[in-house]
Amino acid sequence: MSTPVLVTGAAGFIGSHTCQALISRGQSVVGVDNFDPFYDPWVKRRNLAELARATDGLVPPGGRAGTFELVEGDICDARGMADLVKRHRPSGVIHLAAKAGVRPSIADPAAYARANVVGTASVLEAARAGGCARVVVASSSSVYGNQAQAPFREEGEVDRPISPYAATKRAAELLAYAHWRLTSMPTACLRFFTVYGPRQRPDLAIQTFLLKAVRDEVIPVFGDGSTSRDYTYIDDIVAGVLAAYERIGAPGIAGDGYRVWNLGGHRPVRLSELLDAIARVVGRPVRTEPRPMQAGDVERTWADLTRSASELGYRPRVGFEEGLARQWSWLQDVGS
Repeated sequence: MSTPVLVTGAAGFIGSHTCQALISRGQSVVGVDNFDPFYDPWVKRRNLAELARATDGLVPPGGRAGTFELVEGDICDARGMADLVKRHRPSGVIHLAAKAGVRPSIADPAAYARANVVGTASVLEAARAGGCARVVVASSSSVYGNQAQAPFREEGEVDRPISPYAATKRAAELLAYAHWRLTSMPTACLRFFTVYGPRQRPDLAIQTFLLKAVRDEVIPVFGDGSTSRDYTYIDDIVAGVLAAYERIGAPGIAGDGYRVWNLGGHRPVRLSELLDAIARVVGRPVRTEPRPMQAGDVERTWADLTRSASELGYRPRVGFEEGLARQWSWLQDVGS
C-alpha cells in the first residue's frame, strides 16, 4: 500500500475531485473534513458518495488501486491534526480546507480568520512535526484585489485585499512562506481562479444561475453586467494541483522550494456573457433583476499562466461553454 497523501477539505468541491484523481492514479488518500454548516453538509456527503462510485473497483495503470479514508475533524484542532499526521504518516499534504466566499466573510470575519489562518497554521505545523516531504496550500485569485494590470501575474501587488476572505488567503500564503523558510519543506501556494463544474458549491454563481434559469426564477445581477471572471473548469484545476504537488521542490523549479502558481482558465467571461451562455445551455431565456454592486466583489479576474505553463506544464483544456454544459448535465443527473 502506498504512503498516503493527506487532503484537507476532502469532502468539498475541489477536495473530492482531488481525492478522486489521486485514487485513480493508485495513490492512497487520508481525507479530513469538518462538514462545516456554511452549506448543507448533505452536499458534501453526496460528493463523497460520488467519489466512492467513481473509484469503486478501479484498477489504475500499474494494477494497484488507491485507498481512501475520511477523518471527520477540524483543522483548527492543532493537537488533533498532529495526532492524525503522526498516526497516518502521510508523505505530503494538499491543504484545501477553508471557509470560502467573499460576501459571507464580511459578515463574519473572525470565523474566516480562524478557519483560514489558524487552520492553515495548524496544518503546516502538523506537516512539520510529522516529517512530511511537501505541502500544497490553496490560495485564491481574491488576493489580487482590484489590480489595474491584467492579466494578473504572481509577482503582482497582493497587499491590498478588499474582503476579509482575501485577507485571510493572503495571510495563509505568508504563513506558508514562513513555514518554508523555517523548515525547508517544499511548499506551494496555488491561486485558484473561479472554479466551476460538477459538485460546485451551491452558493456559487454558476450553480445558482443554472438552477434559477431552469426554474424560471429571477437571477439577481449585481452591477451592469461588465464584471468578469476567469472561470476554470474543475478538471483543469485538479490537474494543476497534482502537477504542483509533484513538481514543488523538484530540480529546475525556481524559488528553492517555495512557489506561488496561478491556476486559471485564461479567458475572462463577462457576467452578461455568462447569462447568455446559461440560456443556451439550459435551452430557455433567463430573467434578470439588476442590483447594485456588492462590497468586496472585484471587478475582474484574469490569470497570467506564463509561470504555471512553463514550470508545471499547466494548460487549461476545457472551454468555458463545454464545462458549463458538463455542469448542467451533472445537475440533471443528480436531480438538484
